[in-house]
Amino acid sequence: MSVTPLPDTMPPVSREAAGVLPSGIGELVAYGVDRPGLIPLWVGEGDRPTPGFICEAAQRALRDGATFYTRMLGIPALREALAEYVSRLYGDPVGPERFFVTVGGMHAFHTAIRIAAEPGNEVVLPTPTWSNFFGAVAMQGARPVPVPMQFDAGGGWSLDIARIAAAITPRTRAIVLNTPANPTGWVATRADLAAVLEIARRHDLWIVADEIYGRFCFDPAHEAMGRAPSIRDVWQPEDRDRVLFVQTFSKNWAMTGWRVGWLEGPAAIGRLVDGLVLYGTSGVATFLQHAAVTAIREGEALIAEQVAQARAGRAIVSEALGALPGVELPAPPGAFYAFPRVPAEPDDRRLAKRIVDEANVGLAPGSAFGAGGEGFLRLCFARSTADLTEAMRRMVPVLREV
Repeated sequence: MSVTPLPDTMPPVSREAAGVLPSGIGELVAYGVDRPGLIPLWVGEGDRPTPGFICEAAQRALRDGATFYTRMLGIPALREALAEYVSRLYGDPVGPERFFVTVGGMHAFHTAIRIAAEPGNEVVLPTPTWSNFFGAVAMQGARPVPVPMQFDAGGGWSLDIARIAAAITPRTRAIVLNTPANPTGWVATRADLAAVLEIARRHDLWIVADEIYGRFCFDPAHEAMGRAPSIRDVWQPEDRDRVLFVQTFSKNWAMTGWRVGWLEGPAAIGRLVDGLVLYGTSGVATFLQHAAVTAIREGEALIAEQVAQARAGRAIVSEALGALPGVELPAPPGAFYAFPRVPAEPDDRRLAKRIVDEANVGLAPGSAFGAGGEGFLRLCFARSTADLTEAMRRMVPVLREV
């Protein structure tokens, strides 16, 4: 990833601000966003508006006067609802004192990194991974340490535990573990999770666990649970104080534009989070939090519909692209992204722009997601079957000619 040079007229700025990386996804969005009829599959969100029962809860809260300053860690009703949700989903009782409401998942992650790492520290990131992780670590003055995952065209992605262990130095303070993963769709096994926990124990490290796509899991072995494997499935009591969970309402409840998320961790960090929120955002709007309570308590049917739509989209994309001789695309076991590679065209940005030009479909270049993503493209399949079917109809002829 290259850093865009600052203009000569820019006044002096901090090293952290100057070092923030531009978005490789944003480059493609800017290239094609204004094209009439373009099908945008480059951003990580579905095409479903937030359902009425959630919007009506926000409207009720507004009518009831929920427009004042509120508690930095979140309203009690939402923290309690989060504890109930997590306890029910994972069968592991936890209390509301572990939950801190944030302005979306990005704010939760940034807060976690501010707690875990100082300037000059290192944070290990299995890659390819969500590009925003790199920026949040850099903004803290820490150094992201990419550790490429392994890819097999027949079997998909896997975590190289030996590489993770070898990347740990005296400056390492945290390991970021995103599963199910953006952009690859990789899902950690219980053995993967146990191995990462063991490394964290040995070196006294934080784990920042992004399990945002945990409900989007297509492996029949896990469908009955309604979720992917979690680090909670393998942790010991002492591990509860070394894991920070990043979460959001964006994906499960179709609330990307609402910017409501949460951080979960040991209750003892509450006073730290309180200060970080106070001096950062001063909290999440109260009426939005009331809507989030409704979403989490009444939204299980919505989640089931979202997962079913993603499963149907996965089938459309996997069948269309997986049948092409020049495309490598193992069906992703989780999340809602396909991450195909076309070996005949290793320049993923050039190929993404060609697909915009010739198919009028927007994809994200794999190089935007760090080491190991070069040559791949990310496609979000959390879309209507009509859009995905049309996108495949347009794309397949272009890819056949690569």
